[in-house]
Amino acid sequence: MEHVGDCMLLLMIELKMAVHRFQISSNKKTALMKQQMREISKLLTEDPPKEEKAKIRAEALIREDNTCEAYEILQLSCELLSERIKLLESHQECPTDLVKSISTLMWASYRVDNIPELTEIRKQFRSKYGKKFEENALANRGNVLNERVVAKLSAEPPSAYLVQTYLEKICDEFDVDWKPTIKLTVEEMSEPMAAPVGYSVPIAVGTRLAPATTGEANADFEIRYIPPPTKSSASTPYTPATATATASPYVPPSAPTNASTFDEPDIYIPGPPPSNPQTNINTGNPKDDSKEDNDGTKGNAGPSYDDLAARFNQLKK
Repeated sequence: MEHVGDCMLLLMIELKMAVHRFQISSNKKTALMKQQMREISKLLTEDPPKEEKAKIRAEALIREDNTCEAYEILQLSCELLSERIKLLESHQECPTDLVKSISTLMWASYRVDNIPELTEIRKQFRSKYGKKFEENALANRGNVLNERVVAKLSAEPPSAYLVQTYLEKICDEFDVDWKPTIKLTVEEMSEPMAAPVGYSVPIAVGTRLAPATTGEANADFEIRYIPPPTKSSASTPYTPATATATASPYVPPSAPTNASTFDEPDIYIPGPPPSNPQTNINTGNPKDDSKEDNDGTKGNAGPSYDDLAARFNQLKK
């Protein structure tokens, strides 16, 4: 290798490292794109096909494909500049045939995040050719940028026709029988893909947008509107308007109202003790026997012992 200055040597190293970095990133994106294509084909094989989701995935796939294409062009520019490093060192001004490649690399350093070498390359070229050269490259003054790289790294969404073309190619590759539900008009082909409206999403049961079916074939499920509860007294519970119950609610048996059904138990309550416990019938004061009733009995004492004995002897006879 011929001797070059330190600055040019550092620039050449960064250019070669960028070449390898672009290659690795392109390989990763290519493998990821194959997986995305397989997922898109599965979306189109469902019943009904999830067409709108597949279109969104296809738009992301197109963006990755455009990025890989831009990476390949930038990689070629890095290889070209690394081979002409002596030419760059020998000229104080930028060679005319290399202005587009250098300007495109400087512009791409602000759009490509996963290639850090582009930042160092931009700094080296700005140090050699001045800040005005960088400003012209970033503003694309004099049409110094590669139009293809600018278009591939643009943030503009792809056209609806391109999205549909990608879906058709994916179906051909994975043998999927799919036809677009809505055909594009001439005006829509050049416009970006329209926002999804949900025509490919099945209608959920209960939305009342379409009759839902139950277990029986073509059986319509009637959805009745149940109004919210109104304000009522605390003692009256809320009853929904659709309640059709005919049986009266269960009422627990109430307590009997007739108090006579309950017999109070006999409770013996002893009376007060006699005022003179030492005085009884036999030992008490003798009553006056002379006072007899008109029927021959003594006051309130009842029949005497002799009368009872006489009656008993008479019964024995």
